[in-house]
Amino acid sequence: QVQLVESGGGLVQAGGSLRLSCAASGHTFSNYAMGWFRQAPGKEREFVAVISWSGGNTNYADSVKGRFTISRDNAKNTLYLQMNSLKPEDTAVYYCSARWSLIPTHLVYEYDYWGQGTQVTVSS
Repeated sequence: QVQLVESGGGLVQAGGSLRLSCAASGHTFSNYAMGWFRQAPGKEREFVAVISWSGGNTNYADSVKGRFTISRDNAKNTLYLQMNSLKPEDTAVYYCSARWSLIPTHLVYEYDYWGQGTQVTVSS
């Protein structure tokens, strides 16, 4: 069992930045591929960014490519999402997820564990 706790969300103006963190506990963090997903009101949960167990392989949704950076610190059991040049359309609840695999995927249903989410609101 893996427990995931997100933090770092908040209200920011368009063009601003936020850094999300996800603290993991309960199992060996480096055994898991990790991902960030988001869900806006009335919409399905969608892929944002994923990272392999070592951090050497990352993948981003086209909508955030060049603005967001996913990273991980296996020594600290923590996943990060640096979000720059934020847009109002980035407003959503952001979820951290873990997949019992060394290889990440963009598919929501492939992930085994989820955090409770953190709200990100970008004002125009």
